Amino acid sequence: MPAKKTAAPKRKTTRKTTRRRGPAEPRGPQPGESAIDPSDSAIGELVHRVKKADGAVLGAFRDPYASSPLVLASLPLKAIEATPFQRDLSRTHAQRLVDAIGAAGAFLDPVIAVPGGERFWSPNGRHRLAAAKQLGLRSVTALIVTDEAIAYRILALNTEKAHNLRDKSLEVIRMAKALATEQPRSAEQDHATSFQEPYLLTLGVAYEARGRFSGSSYTSMLRRVDRFLDVSLPKALRQREQWAQRIMDIDDRVAQHVKTLQEMGFKSPYLRQVVVARCNPVRWIPLKRGETRPPMPIAEALTRMAASVRKFDPRSVRAQDLALVAAVAPAED
Repeated sequence: MPAKKTAAPKRKTTRKTTRRRGPAEPRGPQPGESAIDPSDSAIGELVHRVKKADGAVLGAFRDPYASSPLVLASLPLKAIEATPFQRDLSRTHAQRLVDAIGAAGAFLDPVIAVPGGERFWSPNGRHRLAAAKQLGLRSVTALIVTDEAIAYRILALNTEKAHNLRDKSLEVIRMAKALATEQPRSAEQDHATSFQEPYLLTLGVAYEARGRFSGSSYTSMLRRVDRFLDVSLPKALRQREQWAQRIMDIDDRVAQHVKTLQEMGFKSPYLRQVVVARCNPVRWIPLKRGETRPPMPIAEALTRMAASVRKFDPRSVRAQDLALVAAVAPAED
């Protein structure tokens, strides 16, 4: 007599719930406590710097988060410059801003400024300053911060206009080079908050060498294996230059395979991503939850990737491979 089948026990399903955080404990000054008298000694040095630059203090107040003193001032346009490490000026964006200011009839957005040398530096106002110059403005409104280090932390606060990968990588590597000169004994990992992601440094070197480098193709691999270095910034930069050169050498071979695929009749814009994905040495290594240690050192990953690219056979590519990569391809640089 055949054994009687028993129904498999039903699995108990549990719904995962996410606990919502409540509001943080109150901090910072009350509105009535925010104003600072311009004669207050806490901002005396800033007031002196503004007057020395032939500017005028419009007001002073305490930052609502940390109660740090801030000064709102009108500065001569010639007294303020963009920091040299922020993203390159886009003439198209600057002209668009000129047109928008003209249409609005007002220049409403103050630039952030920090004192530096004989002038003030703006870590986030390159396009507004360019627009102001084109419009013939004599002065611009600036929010002056006492903490000069804000010039290196502004990228994390700049959420209004998203940087693409190229812009962000170039800004980060320029920032690293400036800090390597000013603070040569500091370690790269000491500036992790300012740099945001270690692979931006590596890609930044590549973008400086090749403006049209396709960094997005390599991001998926680099974010798994690249980490901030516990060595001085000058030494870290030399190391990243070596890694960036290896990636560019890999990309040269990838470009040859892409050309072969095009000659075979493939016309997809994702040919490079297909080749790079096939040669990614960490592609099939499972991503562990909360992964902090890389699945392999970046030097080993680059060595394996270079070997895979040399052995890659373009004839192995199929149309369905392109469709799959197109579905998950990162945004263009």
